[in-house]
Amino acid sequence: MMDNMASVKNVMNTIVPITRFNRGEASKIFDEVSENGFKIVLKNNTPACVLVEPQRYEAMIEALEDYALFFEAEKRMKTAQSNDFISSEKVMADLNIHESDLDTVEVEIEP
Repeated sequence: MMDNMASVKNVMNTIVPITRFNRGEASKIFDEVSENGFKIVLKNNTPACVLVEPQRYEAMIEALEDYALFFEAEKRMKTAQSNDFISSEKVMADLNIHESDLDTVEVEIEP
């Protein structure tokens, strides 16, 4: 029962009526967005928009782009033929890269 009360309180803390903007509370609302990550703005008791921190918005857009690329790659893999691929050995030979050239190269992999 207490978990339900906490979740209702959390939801209520994310909602902001548009009338607060009309009362000049925009700065305070933006501070709340910075603290909580987002706010759902209600107009006539209906969600009108969601305010999010710029960092969170950028992360969401990046995730959507990653998913789009993943689905495109998955689609291509389903229809790919063996001659659609180029071996790493051929690429390295075409670019005149030797295995020993790669020993000193630092690679950073994103999480």
